[in-house]
Amino acid sequence: MMNWDDLRYFLALVDSGTLTGAARRLQVEHTTVARRIDALEVALGLRLFDRLVRGWQLTTEGRDLVAHAREVEERWFSFERKALQTGKMEGVVRISAPPTLSTFVLAPNLKKICTSLAGIELELQAERHHVSLGKREADIALRMTRPQTAGLVIKPLASVGYGLYASKSYLKKHAAGDWEFIAYEKNSPTPHHQWLENYLGQRKVNLRSNDQMVMAQCAAAGVGVTVLPHYLHQIHRDLYRIEQDASIVQRKLWLVMHDDVRRSPRVRAVADQLIELFANEAIQNLLN
Repeated sequence: MMNWDDLRYFLALVDSGTLTGAARRLQVEHTTVARRIDALEVALGLRLFDRLVRGWQLTTEGRDLVAHAREVEERWFSFERKALQTGKMEGVVRISAPPTLSTFVLAPNLKKICTSLAGIELELQAERHHVSLGKREADIALRMTRPQTAGLVIKPLASVGYGLYASKSYLKKHAAGDWEFIAYEKNSPTPHHQWLENYLGQRKVNLRSNDQMVMAQCAAAGVGVTVLPHYLHQIHRDLYRIEQDASIVQRKLWLVMHDDVRRSPRVRAVADQLIELFANEAIQNLLN
Protein backbone atom coordinates (compact mmCIF):
# COMPACT_ATOMS: atom_id res chain seq x y z
CA MET A 1 0.00 0.00 0.00
CA MET A 2 1.08 3.56 -0.67
CA ASN A 3 2.41 5.62 2.24
CA TRP A 4 0.65 8.99 1.94
CA ASP A 5 3.63 10.72 3.51
CA ASP A 6 5.68 9.75 0.44
CA LEU A 7 3.77 12.44 -1.47
CA ARG A 8 5.70 15.06 0.53
CA TYR A 9 8.95 13.62 -0.78
CA PHE A 10 7.55 13.45 -4.30
CA LEU A 11 6.53 17.14 -4.31
CA ALA A 12 9.73 18.28 -2.60
CA LEU A 13 11.76 16.61 -5.34
CA VAL A 14 9.49 18.08 -8.03
CA ASP A 15 10.03 21.58 -6.63
CA SER A 16 13.76 21.21 -5.90
CA GLY A 17 14.86 19.18 -8.92
CA THR A 18 17.65 17.48 -6.98
CA LEU A 19 17.89 15.01 -4.12
CA THR A 20 20.09 17.44 -2.21
CA GLY A 21 17.60 20.28 -2.55
CA ALA A 22 14.67 18.09 -1.52
CA ALA A 23 16.63 16.72 1.44
CA ARG A 24 17.50 20.24 2.59
CA ARG A 25 13.88 21.30 2.34
CA LEU A 26 12.65 18.27 4.30
CA GLN A 27 15.62 18.27 6.71
CA VAL A 28 16.55 14.65 5.99
CA GLU A 29 19.41 12.83 4.28
CA HIS A 30 19.33 12.66 0.49
CA THR A 31 19.34 8.86 0.71
CA THR A 32 16.05 9.08 2.60
CA VAL A 33 14.48 11.04 -0.25
CA ALA A 34 15.68 8.50 -2.80
CA ARG A 35 14.39 5.62 -0.70
CA ARG A 36 10.95 7.19 -0.24
CA ILE A 37 10.62 7.91 -3.99
CA ASP A 38 11.61 4.32 -4.76
CA ALA A 39 8.94 3.08 -2.33
CA LEU A 40 6.29 5.34 -3.90
CA GLU A 41 7.11 4.11 -7.39
CA VAL A 42 6.87 0.50 -6.25
CA ALA A 43 3.52 1.15 -4.54
CA LEU A 44 2.10 2.87 -7.62
CA GLY A 45 3.71 0.55 -10.16
CA LEU A 46 4.97 3.62 -12.06
CA ARG A 47 8.32 5.22 -12.82
CA LEU A 48 7.92 8.83 -11.69
CA PHE A 49 11.46 10.14 -12.29
CA ASP A 50 14.31 9.50 -14.69
CA ARG A 51 17.56 9.41 -12.69
CA LEU A 52 19.95 11.62 -14.67
CA VAL A 53 23.43 12.89 -13.83
CA ARG A 54 22.25 16.51 -13.85
CA GLY A 55 19.25 15.77 -11.65
CA TRP A 56 16.02 13.82 -11.39
CA GLN A 57 13.49 14.66 -14.11
CA LEU A 58 9.81 13.81 -14.10
CA THR A 59 8.59 11.16 -16.50
CA THR A 60 5.35 11.69 -18.41
CA GLU A 61 3.53 9.62 -15.78
CA GLY A 62 5.10 11.68 -13.02
CA ARG A 63 4.06 14.99 -14.61
CA ASP A 64 0.48 13.74 -14.93
CA LEU A 65 0.33 13.17 -11.17
CA VAL A 66 1.82 16.45 -9.89
CA ALA A 67 -1.45 18.43 -9.87
CA HIS A 68 -3.27 15.57 -8.12
CA ALA A 69 -0.49 15.30 -5.53
CA ARG A 70 -0.77 19.02 -4.80
CA GLU A 71 -4.53 18.67 -4.27
CA VAL A 72 -3.95 15.85 -1.78
CA GLU A 73 -1.25 17.88 -0.02
CA GLU A 74 -3.50 20.95 0.30
CA ARG A 75 -6.34 18.84 1.74
CA TRP A 76 -3.94 17.33 4.27
CA PHE A 77 -2.62 20.71 5.39
CA SER A 78 -6.18 22.03 5.57
CA PHE A 79 -7.02 19.09 7.86
CA GLU A 80 -4.03 19.94 10.07
CA ARG A 81 -4.95 23.62 10.25
CA LYS A 82 -8.57 22.85 11.13
CA ALA A 83 -7.42 20.39 13.83
CA LEU A 84 -5.44 23.18 15.48
CA GLN A 85 -8.67 25.06 16.18
CA THR A 86 -9.70 22.47 18.76
CA GLY A 87 -6.24 22.23 20.32
CA LYS A 88 -5.27 23.12 23.88
CA MET A 89 -2.99 25.82 25.26
CA GLU A 90 0.00 23.55 24.89
CA GLY A 91 2.33 22.36 22.17
CA VAL A 92 4.74 23.93 19.66
CA VAL A 93 4.18 27.31 17.97
CA ARG A 94 6.56 28.09 15.11
CA ILE A 95 7.53 31.72 14.45
CA SER A 96 9.36 32.69 11.26
CA ALA A 97 11.15 36.05 11.16
CA PRO A 98 14.10 37.70 9.37
CA PRO A 99 17.48 36.69 10.88
CA THR A 100 18.62 40.05 12.28
CA LEU A 101 15.17 40.85 13.65
CA SER A 102 15.10 37.41 15.30
CA THR A 103 18.53 37.91 16.86
CA PHE A 104 18.38 41.50 18.06
CA VAL A 105 14.69 42.20 18.67
CA LEU A 106 12.82 38.94 19.27
CA ALA A 107 15.38 36.76 21.06
CA PRO A 108 16.18 39.26 23.86
CA ASN A 109 12.45 39.82 24.51
CA LEU A 110 10.87 36.37 24.40
CA LYS A 111 11.33 35.55 28.08
CA LYS A 112 7.96 36.99 29.07
CA ILE A 113 6.14 34.96 26.42
CA CYS A 114 7.94 31.77 27.45
CA THR A 115 7.15 32.23 31.14
CA SER A 116 3.55 33.42 30.76
CA LEU A 117 2.61 30.64 28.32
CA ALA A 118 4.10 27.76 30.26
CA GLY A 119 2.48 24.97 28.23
CA ILE A 120 3.75 26.30 24.90
CA GLU A 121 7.13 25.63 23.30
CA LEU A 122 8.28 28.34 20.90
CA GLU A 123 10.26 27.49 17.78
CA LEU A 124 11.92 30.61 16.33
CA GLN A 125 13.01 30.14 12.73
CA ALA A 126 15.38 32.88 11.54
CA GLU A 127 14.88 32.77 7.78
CA ARG A 128 15.44 35.08 4.83
CA HIS A 129 12.95 33.34 2.57
CA HIS A 130 9.19 33.38 3.09
CA VAL A 131 7.93 30.09 4.46
CA SER A 132 4.55 28.67 3.47
CA LEU A 133 1.95 29.26 6.16
CA GLY A 134 -0.55 27.15 4.22
CA LYS A 135 1.80 24.17 4.48
CA ARG A 136 2.39 24.91 8.18
CA GLU A 137 6.10 25.55 7.72
CA ALA A 138 5.38 28.17 10.38
CA ASP A 139 2.33 29.18 12.41
CA ILE A 140 3.20 32.89 12.62
CA ALA A 141 5.42 34.90 10.28
CA LEU A 142 6.89 38.36 10.77
CA ARG A 143 7.48 39.90 7.36
CA MET A 144 8.88 43.13 6.00
CA THR A 145 6.59 43.05 2.95
CA ARG A 146 2.82 42.73 2.99
CA PRO A 147 1.80 39.31 1.60
CA GLN A 148 -0.69 39.15 -1.25
CA THR A 149 -1.64 35.49 -0.82
CA ALA A 150 -5.32 34.77 -0.17
CA GLY A 151 -6.40 33.14 3.07
CA LEU A 152 -3.97 35.01 5.33
CA VAL A 153 -4.65 37.23 8.32
CA ILE A 154 -2.30 40.24 8.21
CA LYS A 155 -1.72 42.81 10.95
CA PRO A 156 0.73 45.74 10.92
CA LEU A 157 3.06 45.41 13.93
CA ALA A 158 5.48 48.31 13.78
CA SER A 159 7.55 50.60 11.61
CA VAL A 160 11.24 49.78 11.19
CA GLY A 161 13.55 52.70 10.53
CA TYR A 162 16.78 52.61 8.51
CA GLY A 163 19.69 55.03 8.53
CA LEU A 164 23.20 55.68 7.27
CA TYR A 165 25.92 54.16 9.47
CA ALA A 166 29.71 54.09 9.59
CA SER A 167 32.42 53.83 12.21
CA LYS A 168 33.37 57.02 14.06
CA SER A 169 37.00 56.54 13.03
CA TYR A 170 36.00 56.27 9.34
CA LEU A 171 33.99 59.48 9.48
CA LYS A 172 36.88 61.36 11.12
CA LYS A 173 39.17 60.42 8.25
CA HIS A 174 36.75 60.87 5.32
CA ALA A 175 34.72 63.89 4.26
CA ALA A 176 31.23 63.17 2.93
CA GLY A 177 32.36 63.64 -0.66
CA ASP A 178 35.03 60.95 -0.21
CA TRP A 179 32.82 58.28 1.36
CA GLU A 180 33.02 54.74 0.00
CA PHE A 181 30.19 52.30 0.54
CA ILE A 182 29.13 48.88 1.70
CA ALA A 183 26.12 48.00 -0.44
CA TYR A 184 23.58 45.23 -0.77
CA GLU A 185 23.55 42.71 -3.59
CA LYS A 186 22.68 44.26 -6.95
CA ASN A 187 19.12 44.45 -8.32
CA SER A 188 17.51 43.99 -4.92
CA PRO A 189 13.95 45.42 -4.95
CA THR A 190 13.74 46.33 -1.25
CA PRO A 191 13.32 50.07 -0.46
CA HIS A 192 16.48 50.59 1.63
CA HIS A 193 18.60 48.77 -0.96
CA GLN A 194 17.24 51.02 -3.71
CA TRP A 195 17.66 54.16 -1.59
CA LEU A 196 21.34 53.36 -1.03
CA GLU A 197 21.98 52.70 -4.73
CA ASN A 198 20.49 56.10 -5.60
CA TYR A 199 22.37 57.84 -2.78
CA LEU A 200 25.86 56.54 -3.55
CA GLY A 201 25.62 57.47 -7.23
CA GLN A 202 29.00 57.01 -8.90
CA ARG A 203 30.96 56.74 -5.68
CA LYS A 204 32.96 53.60 -4.99
CA VAL A 205 31.45 50.46 -3.49
CA ASN A 206 34.06 48.58 -1.47
CA LEU A 207 31.91 45.56 -0.68
CA ARG A 208 28.50 44.06 -1.40
CA SER A 209 26.69 41.48 0.71
CA ASN A 210 23.26 39.90 1.17
CA ASP A 211 23.74 39.74 4.96
CA GLN A 212 23.06 42.73 7.20
CA MET A 213 25.23 41.36 9.99
CA VAL A 214 28.20 41.18 7.61
CA MET A 215 27.55 44.73 6.49
CA ALA A 216 27.23 46.02 10.05
CA GLN A 217 30.50 44.39 11.08
CA CYS A 218 32.27 45.75 8.01
CA ALA A 219 30.97 49.25 8.70
CA ALA A 220 32.13 49.03 12.31
CA ALA A 221 35.55 47.90 11.06
CA GLY A 222 35.89 51.02 8.88
CA VAL A 223 35.23 49.53 5.45
CA GLY A 224 32.78 52.28 4.50
CA VAL A 225 29.28 53.73 4.87
CA THR A 226 26.11 51.63 4.65
CA VAL A 227 22.37 51.55 5.34
CA LEU A 228 21.19 49.46 8.30
CA PRO A 229 18.03 49.07 10.38
CA HIS A 230 18.35 51.17 13.53
CA TYR A 231 18.04 48.17 15.84
CA LEU A 232 21.44 46.94 14.60
CA HIS A 233 23.07 50.04 16.10
CA GLN A 234 23.43 48.14 19.38
CA ILE A 235 25.75 45.41 18.06
CA HIS A 236 28.89 47.55 17.97
CA ARG A 237 29.79 50.65 19.97
CA ASP A 238 31.80 52.10 17.10
CA LEU A 239 28.82 52.21 14.73
CA TYR A 240 27.67 55.81 14.33
CA ARG A 241 24.30 56.94 12.99
CA ILE A 242 25.09 59.67 10.49
CA GLU A 243 21.65 61.25 10.09
CA GLN A 244 20.17 61.69 13.54
CA ASP A 245 17.10 63.75 12.68
CA ALA A 246 14.99 61.20 10.80
CA SER A 247 15.03 57.74 9.29
CA ILE A 248 15.87 57.77 5.60
CA VAL A 249 13.55 54.78 5.02
CA GLN A 250 10.63 53.44 7.04
CA ARG A 251 9.36 49.92 6.42
CA LYS A 252 6.30 48.21 7.85
CA LEU A 253 6.64 45.00 9.84
CA TRP A 254 3.66 42.67 9.45
CA LEU A 255 2.41 39.78 11.57
CA VAL A 256 0.93 37.08 9.33
CA MET A 257 -1.05 33.92 10.07
CA HIS A 258 -3.19 31.56 8.04
CA ASP A 259 -6.89 32.20 8.61
CA ASP A 260 -7.44 28.63 9.84
CA VAL A 261 -4.47 28.64 12.23
CA ARG A 262 -5.38 31.90 13.97
CA ARG A 263 -8.26 30.08 15.68
CA SER A 264 -5.82 27.79 17.48
CA PRO A 265 -5.75 28.82 21.17
CA ARG A 266 -1.98 28.48 21.46
CA VAL A 267 -1.21 30.29 18.19
CA ARG A 268 -3.63 33.09 19.07
CA ALA A 269 -2.05 33.45 22.51
CA VAL A 270 1.47 33.78 21.05
CA ALA A 271 0.26 36.23 18.39
CA ASP A 272 -1.37 38.40 21.07
CA GLN A 273 1.87 38.42 23.06
CA LEU A 274 3.88 39.44 19.99
CA ILE A 275 1.45 42.26 19.26
CA GLU A 276 1.83 43.45 22.85
CA LEU A 277 5.63 43.20 22.61
CA PHE A 278 5.88 45.40 19.52
CA ALA A 279 3.48 47.93 21.01
CA ASN A 280 5.93 48.44 23.89
CA GLU A 281 7.55 51.89 23.86
CA ALA A 282 11.05 50.48 24.41
CA ILE A 283 10.73 48.26 21.33
CA GLN A 284 9.32 51.16 19.31
CA ASN A 285 12.35 53.26 20.28
CA LEU A 286 14.71 50.42 19.38
CA LEU A 287 13.20 50.14 15.91
CA ASN A 288 13.23 53.86 15.23
